[in-house]
Amino acid sequence: MKHLAAYLLLGLGGNTSPSAEDIKGVLSAVGVEADEERLEKLLSELEGKDINEVCENRHIFEYAK
Repeated sequence: MKHLAAYLLLGLGGNTSPSAEDIKGVLSAVGVEADEERLEKLLSELEGKDINEVCENRHIFEYAK
């Protein structure tokens, strides 16, 4: 869930294609360590998808698993 939250925050800030390093930076800023395996899984599942469409389809939490 933390990786998805960071991904969405970056999207709200205008970064519509956050990288692993971007997400790690957000998590690090609040003292949270990223889980590499989950982060890579999230990014692979969201690759090529528009962040706004992901949020609109109401299945956003599928990506938090």
